[in-house]
Amino acid sequence: MIYSTATVPVNPAGETTLTREQVWKGLELKARDARLFLPPGLCTRCDVVEESATHFVREATIAGADLREIITLEPQSKVTFFQATGPREGAIINELFEDDAGELQLKFYCYIGLRGKEPNGPEEQAEQTQLDSEKGYKSALLSTLKRTRELLAAGRL
Repeated sequence: MIYSTATVPVNPAGETTLTREQVWKGLELKARDARLFLPPGLCTRCDVVEESATHFVREATIAGADLREIITLEPQSKVTFFQATGPREGAIINELFEDDAGELQLKFYCYIGLRGKEPNGPEEQAEQTQLDSEKGYKSALLSTLKRTRELLAAGRL
């Protein structure tokens, strides 16, 4: 089983200040269409195929892998991606919160395994190392915030 976490400040010095509502709109957009937030070509398909009062289902092709995710939204607070099909199983969470100083933070954490791979085997260990690296989910959080600022500046948020 893989557990990884990363937290970044939403409004570091020198960046356009984002409100909780603006970041939330960005997170919700990302949940509905990852193509808007991932590097060009990484996500080639992302469609909401079911929707209810409690969740929606997204089918996507990311990095060549087809996946189906059940996504729940806790407004202004948390997006949870349950990996129903694809190379991973488990949950990936994006959480928006204020730290002890009242500063807005964006946190990623996951509990996942790799389908068909040995638990804690070489593939999962490699995935853990990648997720914990500077190019892992910390990078994804920073790019999410950057893209949210770009959408805001373009009047698309």
